[in-house]
Amino acid sequence: MSHFTPLSRAFIGVFFAFALLVSAAPSANAATSSFEISGWIPYWRTATGTADVLPHLSQLTEVNPFGYTVKQDGSLYDVAKFTQEPWTNFFAKAKAAKVRVIPTVMWSDTESIDRILRDPKLRAEHVKNIVAKVNEMGFDGVDIDYEGKKAETKQYYSAFLKELYAAMGKKWVMCTIEARTPVDSRYLGTPPADATTYANDFVAINKYCDRVRLMTYDQQFVDQKLVKANKGVLYAPVADPLWVEKVVKLVKKDIKASKLVVGIATYGYDYQVIPNSDGSGYSYTLVEAFNPKYALDTAAEFGITPTRNAAGEMSFSYVPSNTPSMLPSQQSLEALAPSGTTSSYLAAAGALALQKNSGKQAPFHVLWWSDSKAIADKVALAKKLGVRGVAVFKFDGGADPLMWSVLKK
Repeated sequence: MSHFTPLSRAFIGVFFAFALLVSAAPSANAATSSFEISGWIPYWRTATGTADVLPHLSQLTEVNPFGYTVKQDGSLYDVAKFTQEPWTNFFAKAKAAKVRVIPTVMWSDTESIDRILRDPKLRAEHVKNIVAKVNEMGFDGVDIDYEGKKAETKQYYSAFLKELYAAMGKKWVMCTIEARTPVDSRYLGTPPADATTYANDFVAINKYCDRVRLMTYDQQFVDQKLVKANKGVLYAPVADPLWVEKVVKLVKKDIKASKLVVGIATYGYDYQVIPNSDGSGYSYTLVEAFNPKYALDTAAEFGITPTRNAAGEMSFSYVPSNTPSMLPSQQSLEALAPSGTTSSYLAAAGALALQKNSGKQAPFHVLWWSDSKAIADKVALAKKLGVRGVAVFKFDGGADPLMWSVLKK
C-alpha cells in the first residue's frame, strides 16, 4: 500500500474446505451508522500479526489478511498460506467474534493489470477466480488493492469493479486506493497539463465499492504547499493531519462519506538528510521503513529524547555510529548546534550551522514515525470528518503498543 513490496511467485493450488468458516456475511449493501475500525495483517509478519490482533478482536469491525497476489494469468496466489496455521485458528476466532474477515488481493504490476483488465475474457476469468476463492475459503468479501495503474486502464478497472460487484452478490467488495492530493497542494505555480489525469474513476468506485479505504500515509513530500510552509525545519511526514484532511475533503466530492475509510500508518521512515547548499532547509533520501521500537532503541543508544514534530508525529535527528570518519560525527554536530537546541534536533541544527558557517554539507539521519498519539489524532480526525471509519496499516506486532488503547469505535 505502497504496502511495502509483495513478492510474486508461482501459484501453488490448494483446495481445503473450511466448513467452520462458511460465512453468514451481512449484505454488502447493509448500512450501519457505527464507526468502523479495520486493519491489514501482512503476510510477512503472520505469526506476530495474528497474535497481536487476537486479544483485541472486540475492538475491530473487520480484519484484512494481506495475502493474495495475482499471477500473470490473472489467477490468485496465496502467498500468506491461508490454509495453514496460525490463519485457520485466527479465522475461526474472528468469525466467533463476529469480525468480518476480508482478505486483500494486492497487485502492482502495471502492465499485467492493464493487459488482464483490458481483455473482456481475461477480466471475466479474473473476476471468476476471485469469487471462487472467496467462496471456497468462506471469507466475507474481498479487498481490492491494485496500485500503479495507468490512466489508460481507468475504464477497464471500472468495468472490472462493476463485474466483480455483481458477481460477489451479498459479499463485501472493499476498494483500497491511493491518496489523491489536491492539485493546488501538489504543485507550486502552474501545474503540468496532465496534473488531473488519474487512474481511478471515483464515481465508479463510489458505485461499485462498499468501502473505500484511502491510503492516507506515505505523504512525505507530495504536498508542496505544506513543504513550503515548513521550509527551514525538518519535515518528512508519514501523514500530516492537515494533508489527510485535504485528501478526504477532495474525495468526499465524489465518494460518499459513509463509504470512506481513512488509512492510518503504524510505522516510520529513516532518511539520510543534508542541508541545502543555499541554507534554505534540507534534502532527504529515503533509506528504509521501520517499526517504532527501532527508533526508540536508536534514541536510547544516543541519549536522545524524541519529540513531537510539525506533523504531530515523532522524530529525531542523529549521526549513525558507522558514519565514515572523514564526516562530522554526532558529537561534532552537537557542538555546533545553537544553545538550547533539544536533543532530538542537535544533529540537524549542527549540520545546518556547519553549512552556513563553512559551506560544508554534513549528512545525518532523521527517524520519523507514527506513534499512538499520532494514531489517536487520525481517529479523531476521521470522526470529525464524518467518514465511516479507519483502517490501520499495519497490524504486525510492531506498532506502538499503546495503539490499542486509542483504537476505539
